[in-house]
Amino acid sequence: MSTANPSATLRDVIGLDNRPPRLSDATLVLIDMQNTYRQGVMALDGAEEAVAAAAALLARARDAGARVIHVAHDGGPGSPYDIRAEIGRISDEVAPVEGEPTVVKAFPNSFHMTELEQLLRGTGADELVLAGFMTHMCVQFTAQGAFNLGFRPTVVAEATATRTLTAPDGSTVPSSALQAAALTTITDIFGTVVPRAGDLPD
Repeated sequence: MSTANPSATLRDVIGLDNRPPRLSDATLVLIDMQNTYRQGVMALDGAEEAVAAAAALLARARDAGARVIHVAHDGGPGSPYDIRAEIGRISDEVAPVEGEPTVVKAFPNSFHMTELEQLLRGTGADELVLAGFMTHMCVQFTAQGAFNLGFRPTVVAEATATRTLTAPDGSTVPSSALQAAALTTITDIFGTVVPRAGDLPD
């Protein structure tokens, strides 16, 4: 039975800090911003807008002196996530530059069986800014993984996107509903969500 008013988040109940970090104090982690999400079978609703927002966020992070880490999902040769092929490459607008490491993963949680935690521990920083694809999958599970490891993740909503799916009962779940559900799940416990990159102070 639903109530007319929303419940308090778990973060509020247990007293976690919901303030977004200063970009200069954070590590920007760009998750799976690969060409596969802009074309073909894995194309996402709003992918182009999200890439543009992520590119602007990346430029700000670089200007602010923030550490930047890229993540790419490798599904193997012939898959939509083949990092050796154009379809699986990180999009040009948000591609790494010298000094920015790329973590290759095989699971939705970017920390699982990768060197991401080690790279972050080496900096001594616990504030993370997350953006990328897909919101309900690798962004959400990376935020959860970060939270479980003691990091403080903040997701930039405009720099994420997902796709329409079929629910177990056969109904259609629009991408907008899935996007909202994933971001709401994150804000309930795993981290903070800001609507736009501009909501992060430098």
